Amino acid sequence: MGEARGAARAGAAAAGLVLGAGACYCVYRLTGSRRAGAAAGTEGAASAGSAPGGGLLPQVSGLSSLAWRGPSSLRSDTDLPKSPSNLDANHLQKLIHLLESTDDPLIQEQALVTLSNSAAFSVNQDIIRNLDGLPVIGKMLSNSIPKVKEKALNTLNNLSMNVKNQEEIKVYILQVCKEIELSPLNSDLQLAELRLLTNMSVTNDYHHMMTDAIPCLLHLLSEGNKRTQIQVLKVLVNLSANPAMTRHLFSVQAPSLLSLFDNCINKDILLRALTFAANLNENMKNEEGIITQDQYSEDSIFSLLCGHSTQYAKKLVCLLHHHDTEVKEQVAKIITQLRGDTKTRYSGKLQ
Repeated sequence: MGEARGAARAGAAAAGLVLGAGACYCVYRLTGSRRAGAAAGTEGAASAGSAPGGGLLPQVSGLSSLAWRGPSSLRSDTDLPKSPSNLDANHLQKLIHLLESTDDPLIQEQALVTLSNSAAFSVNQDIIRNLDGLPVIGKMLSNSIPKVKEKALNTLNNLSMNVKNQEEIKVYILQVCKEIELSPLNSDLQLAELRLLTNMSVTNDYHHMMTDAIPCLLHLLSEGNKRTQIQVLKVLVNLSANPAMTRHLFSVQAPSLLSLFDNCINKDILLRALTFAANLNENMKNEEGIITQDQYSEDSIFSLLCGHSTQYAKKLVCLLHHHDTEVKEQVAKIITQLRGDTKTRYSGKLQ
């Protein structure tokens, strides 16, 4: 009887913690850096710093900062922390246990929001992993409620700032790749899935697990809205910075890709598309053996960017007159690559 009361009190305390802390949400933003893929070419990555902005954080594009702004009416008068950075191991353990034991989607969602906010701090990232919280959170990816799945993805996004956490989170990559294709187009759920792939593609370690998702990513690039296009391009830029992924990317059909190389396209999208092309050109320069046109279909990325496409050449020339200096610099780099270093590397027609 005493144990039952103790368990009930523990559950009530955890629920109170959720109510007190769960009203706060992480603020996500899409960064404007055109170097999203550069991090994938680095030799390694350090764990995140003591607060948002350190370690892997500048290299990924899912998380920006954390805002603790829950209504005071939802906070209890107990000794609950008033900041997610003040949640200790005991609080986090209670939240993980609550998430594991409840079937109530509202409690699950609130618990995940609280864990997500606390996971923006590196000390909590380690604590959650050491408490075996990652499998509990990962299990929520199979939840039938889209909002619960979205909040679980947001939590894993924050936890993936930590290299050791990535080693555990990698087991969900294949599942997330499949879910991206099934999720409603341009939905918050799909965007959260893309963010996790962005974070997990910062290094080259898990790129091979995303190979089968490349055609889907190119489809989303064609059909998605601005938010989706930018997030897809962040993943593609990361993959393109890895020479081992070059042939996989070249072989994918993407007939609508050239539509992105236009003066009227949003600058954030255009710069990332240009970086994607420049990365592939750079990789091709170092490719062993000759890459020939007949290895790839007419609508493949190779044929569009490196083959006989006069349309692409004309678009690059037009972009040299773009009003933005960064765009013009990237275009000039690509033209130099195509006319110079790559000339002896493949049998395609240079314009």
